[in-house]
Order: sequence, then structure tokens, then C-alpha cells
Amino acid sequence: MTGADVLLLALGAVAVGAGALVVATRHLVRAGLWLVVCLGALAGDYLVLTAELVAWVQVLIYVGAVVVLLLFAVMLTRAPIGPSDDLDRPGWAAALVGAGSGLGLAVLLIDAFRWSRVDLPDAGTAERLGEQIFRSWVLPFEVLSVLLLAALVGAIVLSRPDIGRPKAPSPVADPAVAPADGDRTGGGAPVGAAQPADEGGRP
Repeated sequence: MTGADVLLLALGAVAVGAGALVVATRHLVRAGLWLVVCLGALAGDYLVLTAELVAWVQVLIYVGAVVVLLLFAVMLTRAPIGPSDDLDRPGWAAALVGAGSGLGLAVLLIDAFRWSRVDLPDAGTAERLGEQIFRSWVLPFEVLSVLLLAALVGAIVLSRPDIGRPKAPSPVADPAVAPADGDRTGGGAPVGAAQPADEGGRP
């Protein structure tokens, strides 16, 4: 086992541990910061595998954009930044699903490669990667950009409680408490006042 293998395993352990803390913590902001650690460890794995461009894309897009967007969404929506009881739910079902998925992937990987050595291909270049992204993967790339834009718009809408709510109806005077005709400005004599008599002496 070489030094690169040891470093790869160590970074993988850090990524797995940080990912577990993301879903286990009751503090929303700390979950976002643990996500930074997890994604940073993955970027380190890419560096060990001599995929420098993918590593820096991981840092710029996921660590520098998605996590910052998550933290800004927390601040804009005025979400509680302290420990929340809503995040303290029984996690045995999620742990069972995660453990089963991890075990299945491990068995599949071991059965596919056993202990055979795999020769790594030549190191990629930015030109080759750009050709693959903007030719073969252009549609997922654009869908991801639309997804991030929708998340930003959703954060703005959630931060404005007045958007999407019906307007309050204008107040209508209650007839039971409405003033009498004589009490209105410019009206006749008040209620109970003597009415002037006409020429025939009738009121």
C-alpha cells in the first residue's frame, strides 16, 4: 500500500464521517458546515487521483456556490440557526437504508474488481473535459443551472412573506353601528328633534 492509497482512505473516512454528521446534527448551520468538510474531502480525493480540474470544480461549484447558497437561504428565510427539535427525529430507518446501500455498493465493487490492479488512463486535460461537458453532457449541465436558479428564486420568495398572500379586504362599515342620517355631515336634523310644520300646521 502506497502513501497515495493511505491518503485516499483517510480522505474517504473524513468524507464519510462528515456526511454522517450532516444528517445527524440538530443544528442546521453546523450541518451546512459539515457539508463543506465532506465536499472538501471529496475534492482532496480527486487531487490524489490526479484529477486537478475536477477537484477545483468541486471546490468552486459545490463548496463555493451550493453551500454558500444553502447558508444564504437559511439567513434569508429567517430559519432557526440554533438546535431544532424538528431535526431530532428517529433515524433508524435512514440508517438502515444507508447501511444497506453502502453494503450493496461494497459487495458490487469487490465482486467486480476483486483485488485486480486497474491501469489508470492518461490524465485528462481541460480541453477534453470541455468537449465532453458541452457535447455529451450539455443537457444535464443546463438542467443543473436551471435547478440552482430555481433554488435562488425560491429562497427570495420565501424571504418575502408578502409575496403570494391574498390582500386583506378593505374594512366595511357595520350597518348596526352606522351613524343616523341626521348625524352625517350635511344631513338633516338629528333624530328626536322637532320637525318644522308646514303651511297647514301639520308637522
